[in-house]
This record gives sequence, C-alpha cells and structure tokens, in this order.
Amino acid sequence: MHKVTLILGDGTGPELCEVVKKVIAATGVPIEWEEVEAGVDALEKYGSPLPDGVLESCRRNHVALKGPITTPIGTGFRSVNVALRKELDLFACVRPCRSYAGVKSRYQNIDLVLVRENTEDLYAGVEFDANTPEARQIIGMSGGKIYPDAAISIKPISRTASLRILKYAFDYAVAHKRKKVTAVSKANIMKFTDGLFFKVGQEVAEDYAGRVEYEERLVDNMCMQLVQKPELYDVLALPNLYGDILSDLCAGLIGGLGIAPGANMGDRDAVFEAVHGSAPKYKGLNKVNPTAMLLSAKLMLDHLKETDAAGRLERAVADVVREGKQVTYDLGGTAGTREMGDAIIAKLQTSPLTSMHGR
Repeated sequence: MHKVTLILGDGTGPELCEVVKKVIAATGVPIEWEEVEAGVDALEKYGSPLPDGVLESCRRNHVALKGPITTPIGTGFRSVNVALRKELDLFACVRPCRSYAGVKSRYQNIDLVLVRENTEDLYAGVEFDANTPEARQIIGMSGGKIYPDAAISIKPISRTASLRILKYAFDYAVAHKRKKVTAVSKANIMKFTDGLFFKVGQEVAEDYAGRVEYEERLVDNMCMQLVQKPELYDVLALPNLYGDILSDLCAGLIGGLGIAPGANMGDRDAVFEAVHGSAPKYKGLNKVNPTAMLLSAKLMLDHLKETDAAGRLERAVADVVREGKQVTYDLGGTAGTREMGDAIIAKLQTSPLTSMHGR
C-alpha cells in the first residue's frame, strides 16, 4: 500500500483529482490518499493558500499528486506552486513532451524532456517595489543603467543549484536511454549568471563523456530551433525562468497544455502535477481535459516503481485519445471530464495485468 498526499487544488482541481483517483484504482495499484486543500479555496477556509498541513503531509508521505492551483497575476498571494517547490526543495521540474495520435498539432513524433531548475533565478522572489530604499540602493549601484523609478528583481544563479540540476538532467538521460543533453541560457548577455550555468554544464558533461552528448544553445535561438527542427533535441536543461517559458513552447508542439504532465523532484520528496492552470471558469462544469493530470499520475506510478501499471495507464489514455470518441471538447469530442475518465477505466479493465513491481 502506497500512502500519497493528494492536493486538491482549486478551480477545476478537485474534479480532476476525483477522476484521477478512480482511474488509479482501476490500475489495481493500492493507494491510500491523504487529501489536503491548497489555493484560493484554502485561503478562504484557513486564511492561507498553503496551510501548514499541506507541507506536513507531503513531508510525511514523500509523494504527492497536486491538482491545478490558481496563481493571481500582479496582485494577491505568491504562487503556491513555487512555494511548494521551495519548501520541499523540489529542485528539478521534469516535463516530458510526447506526441499522441489523435491530438491536433502541426508536429508529429515529438519526444522531448524538459528539465527545469526549480529553486532560484528570478523565481527566488527577491523583489523590491519602485521607490523603496532597497530599490534606490540598487539603482544607485548601477551607475545610471537603471531608471530611477524602476522596480527591481534579483536573479541569483548559483553553482550549487546549477550543478544538481545539470547532473539530474544527465542522470535522467542515462536512466531513460536518452542520447543528448542540451543546456539552454542567455550567456552571451548575462555572462556571470547564465555564463555560470554553461560553465557548470561543461564540467558535468565531462563525467558523462561517451555516454551522453552535450551541447549548448542560447534561449532565443533554442525557441527557433524547437519550432523549425525539434527532432534534433532530446533532454533540455534550463534555469528556472527559461524552463518555465520553454515548457509551454514544448507543450505547444504536442498540441497544448491539456496533455502535458509534470513532476517536481527533490532528494526526498516528489510532487506530480499537470502543467496547465486551474481554469476556474470551468469549475464544476465537467468539461476540462483530464489527460495531463492522468499522465502526471503515470509519472507518479513510475516513481513508485509501479512500472507495469504506469505503462497500462499511458496506453489506456493514448488509446482513448487516438480513437477520439470519448474525449473532451479541446480534443475534438463531446465527452465530459468524468466520461473521458470512464472510457480510460474501461480500457484499463481490458488491459492485461502483468507483474506489479514494488509491491
């Protein structure tokens, strides 16, 4: 029996989580879910979007599946997603992007894995509002390069964080029989921060010589390369901000965020989540696509060493999407969230059950 924290999220998060629980049960993997609340709903109920009990549960169980959580733009609380990653030291965000038959896209046969550093860069949250003493001090140190009414964000890139994310990317490549790691930054302009990321990448690559190829790309060029010839790339390793942006770009290559899963990995803890947002306007309408959440659950099953069940789950999802009969509106169908989940369960019930690892 696996004990797993289930963070219900807000918006469409709770209804997606309900479908995932039923589908996971159909795989035959025994999971005891410990349900906790976070996000807008938790803020109203507990006075915090990230109650202490959420972190306590994650630390106790070491594995969590998270429903989408709203991040206010410009105002309100800071991102719960970012806070979870920082508090649990989930330094690696892993986002596989794979083409599935039946999903409309300009591209076919995409198979990329984006590995994003999760703890620093501009997402460290070291910000100073315009006209604050801290902002004025930094502006004074700039030698006239910054307008006096500027708000300031600080971008830390450390050897420590760069080393562990780049090593994670290479280890992932070896474990999954991937051939190449491409480090991405803007080192021609940010020579000390992004330059350090490339420097560490070169050092790490030496330890994997002969096993994994290594190359570097500037982030703007990488965007063009992914649009023109994505088949040339395999595992991408990026600092936090570039990783966030390019993960959406890569999701666009495979048909959108609705089929893009994610995993946030630390040395002890792991949180699995869909890449997309909470879509609050669809809350309670039984309308949103559960694929990304289910594929995130597939990554979770892999992490739990339930590899047979993970494979059967992915095949069931792929079969339903390919057939296009019981899929949601964004995939060209008329099924609701629950109905698509039921179709996947039906596929699982006819799927052969082979040996279960990790029981």
